[in-house]
Amino acid sequence: MAISLRYVLDEILDAALPATGSAAEQLARALIRTAPEGAEVIGLVSASPEPEYAELAERLPGLAGLEKSALARRELASAWRRGLVSAPRGMLHSPSLLAPLGRHDRVNDPGTQVAVTLHDALLWTDPETVMGRSLAWQRAMIRRAERYADALVVPSHAVAAAVAEHADFGDRVRVIPLAPAEGLTIPHDALARLRELGLPNSYVLSFATPNPRHRLGDLLEALLPLDVPLVLAGDSDETTIEALRETAGFPAHRLVRLGRLGAHDRAAVQAGAAVFVQPSREEGFGLGILESFALGAPVVCSDAPAFVELVDDAAEVVSGDGFAEGLRSAIARVLDDEGHAERLSVAGRDRARAFSWRDSAEKVWQLHADL
Repeated sequence: MAISLRYVLDEILDAALPATGSAAEQLARALIRTAPEGAEVIGLVSASPEPEYAELAERLPGLAGLEKSALARRELASAWRRGLVSAPRGMLHSPSLLAPLGRHDRVNDPGTQVAVTLHDALLWTDPETVMGRSLAWQRAMIRRAERYADALVVPSHAVAAAVAEHADFGDRVRVIPLAPAEGLTIPHDALARLRELGLPNSYVLSFATPNPRHRLGDLLEALLPLDVPLVLAGDSDETTIEALRETAGFPAHRLVRLGRLGAHDRAAVQAGAAVFVQPSREEGFGLGILESFALGAPVVCSDAPAFVELVDDAAEVVSGDGFAEGLRSAIARVLDDEGHAERLSVAGRDRARAFSWRDSAEKVWQLHADL
């Protein structure tokens, strides 16, 4: 009889959570491929339209099956917040806090175990900038996790340190990093894709949004004296971006907004950037940085603890007072010195090779074996 690991799949189908959804899908695929002999992965999913079930089966080849809740996603999240649905017997892994967390006997029923994931510490350190599910829901779920989870997975030691400061998980915290998407490569028609998107020959790229944590205003101020366009990729409120642009006095013709991109277009845009900039004051990991590393783009980032941990010496890290001025100097160094840009590109590619979804999946299997 196979040993089953149940894996919560809802993040994959939630269009409001593209970043965590992509990571959840990458980890699910890797877990399926690295399953030990005699083990299998079963998807746990909220009540969804039949085409979504079919989509999951297509996107996750090798999935042993789907266990479908009678509750839709919102109702299931609410029920799990209140502890109204208990965890199934056996191993359960969630790539977020969305999980059935309740009392179970770890001593007499050690086979029942629930591991959940916390992607950042913002619900404690920067709560007004929390995105995705509501802050109240996240706070309720982290309290349930503190009481009932057998393990809390975090993507960086920076998040682990924040958890230790704000919650009592003891030795239940496990650091398992994210990784570049498997198969992430520069498309063969990258130049054609960049032309079709209307991008210039040289540009600065960022995934920053108007969220105050991302410090887009500082980035606009930093780039103002530099003769280079800024390309913003990802979903953002155009009205708020326009207000930030006007406040900074940044020329409208130098700001290109692309919105959400498909995987191949995004890889082309990241690889083609003269520099990728991540100015956030705090994040839990820095997947945009890591994928830019993998695609050979030089990176400039803030000194957020998770970024410092991630980049090692493969990026220009901006710290100290006068953030916008420091950001401007770092970007200018990359733009003006081809040798420096090339060194960062090579160092970034080397750094990216230290991370893989296969390695992360094997760590998840080991976590559940240890439990």
